[in-house]
Amino acid sequence: MNIIITGASRGIGKALATGFAAENATLFLCARNKKTLDETATALRLKYPKSTVHTMAVDLSKKEEVLQFGKWVLATATSIDILINNAGLFLPGCTYNEADGLLEQMLATNLYSAYHLTRTLIPKMIEAKKGHIFNISSIAGQNAYPNGGSYSISKFALAGFSKNLREELKPMNIKVTTVYPGAVLTDSWGNFDNSDGRIMEAGDIAAMILAASKLSAGAVVEEITLRPQLGDL
Repeated sequence: MNIIITGASRGIGKALATGFAAENATLFLCARNKKTLDETATALRLKYPKSTVHTMAVDLSKKEEVLQFGKWVLATATSIDILINNAGLFLPGCTYNEADGLLEQMLATNLYSAYHLTRTLIPKMIEAKKGHIFNISSIAGQNAYPNGGSYSISKFALAGFSKNLREELKPMNIKVTTVYPGAVLTDSWGNFDNSDGRIMEAGDIAAMILAASKLSAGAVVEEITLRPQLGDL
């Protein structure tokens, strides 16, 4: 099984790569930081030798690099079984006073990367009449919150893209799932002390996606919303 994961060198993407590597999948991973991506891939190969790990360092905020990654996957993979559009960027701010250009930056990484990569890979899925696409949005794509600004706008947009894609691809037997995680312990939280489990772990999100990917061909989880047990921060 061929799994494509963007933003795979750390956080949720790394947890997803680990989960699918444990299932002996063939992985196509990308991230912006080549060093971190290579370290992640090396660790996966050592721990899961039956899994095959391919990597490419790309900046997904740049359309030409997104297309380059997509074409590389098409040239290498025999099929596109699961595509996980996970790459994302969070920068706080309010729409009325955030830095000029922040909206464009958020849209480029959080929306356009998923849009362009999906459009590049989807013909192979349509030809095979199977596949599953997971788009990682955020609870910020369901409800506005203070200091969410352009990040929230971009995640609402990604959710809209995902909903449209779900309707468009139904007749082609291609599944689409939108994932809305709440607070997850990733690098965005810096040195946050999570010893009491106040926020979720990246593995929690990966576990739900792995479970959703294993349903029969006639069933799809359209949306997954996960929040910390004690609620949002």
